Amino acid sequence: MTTKGPSRKQVIIPINNNIAKEFIKDSSSHIVNINQAFKAIKSSTIANFIQVEDKGIVITTNNVSSDSDLQKIKKYVSSLFSNANKVSLAWLPQSKSYLKIVDIPFNSEKTNSCILLDKIENVLKNNHLFNNIVLASKPHVIKVSPKSNMTIVCINIWDTQNGSNTKKVINCWFNISSYIAIVCGANMNPEVPQCKNC
Repeated sequence: MTTKGPSRKQVIIPINNNIAKEFIKDSSSHIVNINQAFKAIKSSTIANFIQVEDKGIVITTNNVSSDSDLQKIKKYVSSLFSNANKVSLAWLPQSKSYLKIVDIPFNSEKTNSCILLDKIENVLKNNHLFNNIVLASKPHVIKVSPKSNMTIVCINIWDTQNGSNTKKVINCWFNISSYIAIVCGANMNPEVPQCKNC
């Protein structure tokens, strides 16, 4: 599951608030110049308006900006400032996605030890499935039930608003030690156990 945040038809440029307020004073000419830059690369994206928010300048467009659109915006905004205030980023808003890794025993019969969080984090860092995936918080391990030896590892990741990072890993199988685990989608708060008495 992916939580929704700001629209992906926005480009966020993190910059000092005072500089952002100065920039916004001439917003209509900035819109014209950004749209000319888009036209030069034959992009169908059109900048509609600019606003200042806590995180910096937010440029709202008619559709989701491509990487080349983001580069053009960054280059244009950066050209207006001195080296001390250069723009280093222009990015689309992100959301959190919630995943769980299942089919892992809590106690390994082979090694007679518990599944360790360090081992999980190490697998997430080194497995190619999780390349370009950034954890939004530390993973946590919970037992399926007090009588079961199986665990669920809950992981929250930063994702695009359409959940593209989640789509890449969901239903994928991989090894944790000698066990084969699978990545599944999860509810927003998967760490809350559900009553099984009903």
